[in-house]
Amino acid sequence: MQLTLRDHLSELLRLAAPVVVARTGILTMATADIVMLGHYNAEDVAWYGIGITPFIVLLLIGIGLLTGTLVMTSHARGAGRPADCGPVWRRSLPYALLIGLIGTIICRFTEPFFLMIGLAPAIAIGGGAVTAIAGLALAPTLIHSNSTYFMEGLARPLPGMTVILFGNLLNLLLNWLLIFGHWGFPAMGAEGAIIATSIVRCVMATALAGYIWWMPDQATFGIRRPLEGRWWRGSGEQWRLGYAAGVSQGVESAAFNSLTLMAGLLGPVALASYSISLNVTALIFMLALGFGAATAVRVGAARGAGDHARMVTAGWIGLGATTAVMIVLGVLLWVFRNEIAAFYTSAADLRMILPALFTIIALFLIADGGQVVMTFALRGAGDAWLPTAIHLMSFFVVMIPSAWILAFPMGMGVRGLMIAIAMGAGAALLALSLRFRLATRGIVRVSGKVPIHP
Repeated sequence: MQLTLRDHLSELLRLAAPVVVARTGILTMATADIVMLGHYNAEDVAWYGIGITPFIVLLLIGIGLLTGTLVMTSHARGAGRPADCGPVWRRSLPYALLIGLIGTIICRFTEPFFLMIGLAPAIAIGGGAVTAIAGLALAPTLIHSNSTYFMEGLARPLPGMTVILFGNLLNLLLNWLLIFGHWGFPAMGAEGAIIATSIVRCVMATALAGYIWWMPDQATFGIRRPLEGRWWRGSGEQWRLGYAAGVSQGVESAAFNSLTLMAGLLGPVALASYSISLNVTALIFMLALGFGAATAVRVGAARGAGDHARMVTAGWIGLGATTAVMIVLGVLLWVFRNEIAAFYTSAADLRMILPALFTIIALFLIADGGQVVMTFALRGAGDAWLPTAIHLMSFFVVMIPSAWILAFPMGMGVRGLMIAIAMGAGAALLALSLRFRLATRGIVRVSGKVPIHP
């Protein structure tokens, strides 16, 4: 059946809306941490901002490595093989645990790293403590992300949305207790914020995995069906897609967070203002990530069904819808830039800097949102390594050198860092869009095993 534009948009929004809520909900916990710390102590914002930097890099690498869960689940569903969906999730659970435990160990050694790159001792010590605490919840966070991917691959994102909404409410309560010190708890500032968020991440992982195990139609999807052989066998394409996505998201995250380290070299005020600006960017980015996940599900299902035309249309409509949303959000961010700055902090020096940074963010939202959607479209189509190479070039060759030149030799400070992000995102969007067009027209072949041209 030929779908109309309205049908495509309806399906995209139906999938994207709860995914957007779930993805945004993950970051709104960090947003709540930063906002509440901004009204507690600006120095704690700087410690929190630098402290979660290594954690986020490791988390996004892990989430990328688990991308195969989303893609392969949607493929099995689109091909009419629901009983093959559950084993995809089961194979990924020990994988998520292993990745998380490795990351937990790495997080124990960040304070010496911060000192080695030249950060002030107070920032290195405060940030290192935050990283070590955050690392303890890395494995549960990845298990939660893996379960979320599975439900989204089944085109059932509502359970994940429900869990993340509950988690945000719990996080607000625990923040109130542990940041400010109420009901007999000590006021712990940045460390209290990350303890609260870590507890919530463990609760969410347990809740969503439990729902999947006991959901009414678990037998239909083979949730409890014994795996054939070891958990790591029979997962070649699933792991291959994850390797590429893990490297890609690791590259992008490491590039963005290397700018956080540059901001740390500019001083505590610059670090705090960049941390807040990056949180605003990431919060909006999560909306695009939701549209991207929905696009990957639609592209992957069409590919599994052998419907090339529908697969191509799903990719471009995902980009168009995301662009429209980013335009609206960019205008709103610019109009209310002063009010948003006041919402994040009561510190006068930060409220003077932030509106100018928010203006720059408003200008590059289209590029930043568009590049993530096109990445997901290519992943759903089975293209593994070329998007990774494009991210490597865009962020390490374009963004990071530009950031250093603009921030330090040219003396633009944090404004230079934000302009460099715009340059990297723009380069990525152009290259990824061209790749999708050439691949879907059969001019080039994708790096996956299954061709996507007719």
